[in-house]
Amino acid sequence: MDPGSRAFGGIDWLVVALYAAAVIGIGFYFSRRQKTTEDYFLAGRNKRPFLAGLASFAAIFTLLSYIANPGELIQHGPVLIGMSLVALPINYFLVGWLMIPIIMRLPITSAYELLEARLGRAVRLTGSFTFICVRLVWMALLLFTASVVLINVMGWPHGVFPWIELSIGIVTTLYTFVGGIDAVMVTSVMQFFVLLVGALLTLVSITLRTGGVAGWWPHHWQPYWAPQPFFSLDPHVRVTVVMTLVSSIVFTICVAGSDQVQVQRYLTTRNAATARRSYLLNNIAIGSTTFILGIVGVALLGYYTQNPGAIPPHLSLAKNGDAFFPYYISHNLPPGLAGLVVAGLMGTAFIAVGSAINSIATVISKDFIDTLRSGPQRSEAVKVRTARLLAIGIGAVIVVLSMVVALVPGNLIEVQVKTIHLFICPMFGLFFLAMFVPFATPFGAIAGAVYSLAMAVGVAYWDVLTGEPRLSFQWMTASALVVSLTTGTLFSLLPTRGRSRAALTGYAGLVALPLAGAIVWVCRQ
Repeated sequence: MDPGSRAFGGIDWLVVALYAAAVIGIGFYFSRRQKTTEDYFLAGRNKRPFLAGLASFAAIFTLLSYIANPGELIQHGPVLIGMSLVALPINYFLVGWLMIPIIMRLPITSAYELLEARLGRAVRLTGSFTFICVRLVWMALLLFTASVVLINVMGWPHGVFPWIELSIGIVTTLYTFVGGIDAVMVTSVMQFFVLLVGALLTLVSITLRTGGVAGWWPHHWQPYWAPQPFFSLDPHVRVTVVMTLVSSIVFTICVAGSDQVQVQRYLTTRNAATARRSYLLNNIAIGSTTFILGIVGVALLGYYTQNPGAIPPHLSLAKNGDAFFPYYISHNLPPGLAGLVVAGLMGTAFIAVGSAINSIATVISKDFIDTLRSGPQRSEAVKVRTARLLAIGIGAVIVVLSMVVALVPGNLIEVQVKTIHLFICPMFGLFFLAMFVPFATPFGAIAGAVYSLAMAVGVAYWDVLTGEPRLSFQWMTASALVVSLTTGTLFSLLPTRGRSRAALTGYAGLVALPLAGAIVWVCRQ
């Protein structure tokens, strides 16, 4: 058994409670400053690059990444983490110098206002609805993961699972309800340093226990790691170097250019140069944290390889990589420090879910209520009150959805791709057509999004649909993006502008034939 192992005690619980109280207190503090929806959604558009950049980082780098990165290295090896770091400079150039200047030239609050200006209201509502689907599924997965982490590290029975989800959901919704984007961004910065401290404390602890870095540094490829070649055309190979780089770049660009959570962070700054600096800081934060978490995974692997008696009977390095980081934190760090780090883990759920709740409330308020509502203009007080009520409703939906997310198999990284990434490329395709294809049409954009979603579902659930061996999750994002841009551009060549509803229905039937044929073929495999 692990000589340093202990139970999660009363001091740890006190720290967790104080942390939760501080998060809610920050929300109430900022609630006094909000007079308009501009304050609630965009923090008055005057945030500094440092705060906006770290807030953007926290919106992406959540509990899922914090647990999944060490878990991926422990269970499958270093290729995925290493190549995601290589992709960061490429991502910065493409997003910072191509996308951000276009977005910042527009006087928008919702990213999807851009779609209406270029392609009409129907495309805007399609993009808004797709974003809502992305973030609802993402938040449900995040809430589920936070609850599972607590159950595993505390050894609680699974019967308390719904109550944990409900508690986390209430705390997150409450501070978002009162504090708006200001509260979300400030707690994001606080959370960044808590996460960093947790990772560094784990490294120090393992190093002291093993007698130095040489005690846990690996000297060979683990025998249970699957081969991870430089490149392979075989779509059944789980991870390759090239596809890791490609999928990382594609996903980052798609999120940065179309996701309201990210676009909203740009819009809280003064201009394109400030937004670009905030994105640079965001990339630096992601890169440094990814590197540190990769080293944490190496240290955990070395520690538990040398001390197999410290591995609980229900866990295995080859099958449960995601469980070892939170387990080590809760059972091996000193009292109080363990509570702080576990509180930080839960805080990532608070902040990330809070960011998404705020962004979804922004989209519903701007893209649906304000766009579709008739009658006199609502006052700013009424708009802020509506936004806060939306936050409560969204929080309730997330709690319910989190109870069904567990049905998707795989480790955390695979589950993220098979759920959240399904909608990313279809959504980005709408923005690409709006910004870079002059002849794009609303019909072509929506039809391309439908084809892209079908492609993503086909790759992600190939084994479920056909009974054949599972395809690599890394092929899903790239193939869905190619289909989105290709079909959206081709379908825009059809003469659909200004046509009657009957004519559009006929074109839709024509466009649906190849897709229907592909679906029938897949289901017969």
